[in-house]
Amino acid sequence: MLPVLFLHSPFFLLTVFSEEAPPSPPPVVYFRYTDDTLRNMIKNLREQTEMLREKAIDPYATSPEISPPVTDKKKAEEAAKKAEEKKKKDEEKQEKAEIKEMEERLVEKCNFLKKNLLQRGQNTIISKLLVSVYVCLSPDRRYITWLAVVAVAFNYNIWFCTARMVFPYHNDVVNPYWITCDILSDLVNVIDIIIWQPRIQFVKGGDIIKDRAVCKEHYRKSHRFMTDMISIIPFDLLCLYSGFSSIYRLNRFIRVDNFFEFSDRLESIMAKAYIWRVIRTTGYLLYVLHINACAFYVASMYQGIATTIWVYDGKGNAYLRCYYFAVRSLINIGGLPEPTTVFEITFQLLNFFIGVFVFSSLIGQMRDVIGAATAGETYFRASMDGCVDYMNTYSIPREVQNRIRTWFNYTWAAQGMLDESELLDKLPLVMRTAIAWEFSTVIHIHLDPGCDQQMLVDMLLRLKSIVYLPGDFVVKKWDIGKEMYIIKSGAVQVVGGPDNSIVFVTLKAGSVFGEISLLQSAKDGGNRRTANVKAHGFANLFVLEKKDLFDILIHYPESQKVLARKGKKLTKAKGPAPAEERPKGLTLFGKKPPTPKLLRLIQNMKVVFTVMQHSSYNDNWDFLISLLTNSLALL
Repeated sequence: MLPVLFLHSPFFLLTVFSEEAPPSPPPVVYFRYTDDTLRNMIKNLREQTEMLREKAIDPYATSPEISPPVTDKKKAEEAAKKAEEKKKKDEEKQEKAEIKEMEERLVEKCNFLKKNLLQRGQNTIISKLLVSVYVCLSPDRRYITWLAVVAVAFNYNIWFCTARMVFPYHNDVVNPYWITCDILSDLVNVIDIIIWQPRIQFVKGGDIIKDRAVCKEHYRKSHRFMTDMISIIPFDLLCLYSGFSSIYRLNRFIRVDNFFEFSDRLESIMAKAYIWRVIRTTGYLLYVLHINACAFYVASMYQGIATTIWVYDGKGNAYLRCYYFAVRSLINIGGLPEPTTVFEITFQLLNFFIGVFVFSSLIGQMRDVIGAATAGETYFRASMDGCVDYMNTYSIPREVQNRIRTWFNYTWAAQGMLDESELLDKLPLVMRTAIAWEFSTVIHIHLDPGCDQQMLVDMLLRLKSIVYLPGDFVVKKWDIGKEMYIIKSGAVQVVGGPDNSIVFVTLKAGSVFGEISLLQSAKDGGNRRTANVKAHGFANLFVLEKKDLFDILIHYPESQKVLARKGKKLTKAKGPAPAEERPKGLTLFGKKPPTPKLLRLIQNMKVVFTVMQHSSYNDNWDFLISLLTNSLALL
């Protein structure tokens, strides 16, 4: 028994398992929910510990904790301001560093160019010109000025070369002058081809190509380069073998594209482009007459000078006499000598036919130019005449008609159009925004300082321009506010007192008024106007409707709050709107209508019969007579 007891004793168990302990039994779980909760908590704590350990190692790692809300608004604003100031300072430093680096590069490049120019011995002025010439796609006034010089050289060739080729203007005295002018015109063309044309930007795939090497390659591959090369071939050198003549300069005429380019670019920068169109069309007419004068002199030479009464007789200035003949012949004025030979008759018939077609087309073109130039004024006159006819039809008082005529005339004189929105609607949003921003800076719109300036631009995009005549009421006190106003030009007065004779304040260009009643509710008269405002002289105002204003304020809640607070203060200062007297009691039903005459006659006759039945005839004689008299009066 003793060995068995010893084996089961605790001492024996300790001695046996002291060297190697058995595995622990699985834990006993009494509450499964509590056990899962504790395990999840431990797991989350371990994960948070790991993330915090990574945060300590890497300062840019994301913190697992939710950022607490900002409690102190002033501290947050100060911190934001400091951050913005720091950002601005960093940007300024970066810009200064970039400018300094760019200056260093420019200095290095200038030194390099200077060394090369000194080594090659080239002219400094020409080299500077080559470096600075750069033609933009947008209207470049430098390039337009140069194109004007090219256009003068082109017109010299097409006018004087044809005249010199036909008329006897070549001799030993004037030939040196002609040669000098020819060399100058050729020099202009060469400079244009070498310096200007390879530096013109172009668009490729929507991108503006500005690289000079690419622009030069693009010009060399273009059709224009081929025509330019042909136009400067020096056929004039053939004069050394065949005599001096301007017929060898006919290849200069093919540079007509430069003249049309100058015309288009000049129109793009002119405020009244129709002036240039009229001048250009007149030039076409004069050149056609010039060509006809040259042809008539050639025909006279073919027939023989002074051989017939029709040809040039050789007296006076040959060019002026032939030009006079061309004017009378092409315009079909008449009074010319009768042609005698078949050649003369044929030439004159061709003159008449060409004159009819050429001058009809030129006159039609002139009509279109003048019509396009006066299209706006024609529309204005038609609108005004239609309005006047309408007023005369319905017998509108003469005073009202005069005010409407005054409005038409002033609106046209001030704006050049009746409705600006028709023109602005055709522009894209970017262009309209640029115009709106320019308006806000030019007229200095005084909006509340707490409002967002971008809101002002959005407002200007939806404004409509309206002109008020002197004395017109823009708003009246206690009217319901449906629009707000911005003064574009002129002035308005806030008036009150008896007959609105007291002027409280005068508002000038840039002032904003009428926005308060738009932001207040209709309860207690909050949406009513608080003052009378009338135009002092002619006033051009921008008008913004209530719907458009609320569409804008949706995106600017802070500005809406600022304007609403300002409106409440002004409403309290002015007091509530006067309450309307409401009818009470029987007055709700109005005045009782009178009894119809026929019904009153029947009632009187009924009374007569009743009295005659219940009383003697003598006693009620007077009463009956009065009733009968009243009854007859009703009839």
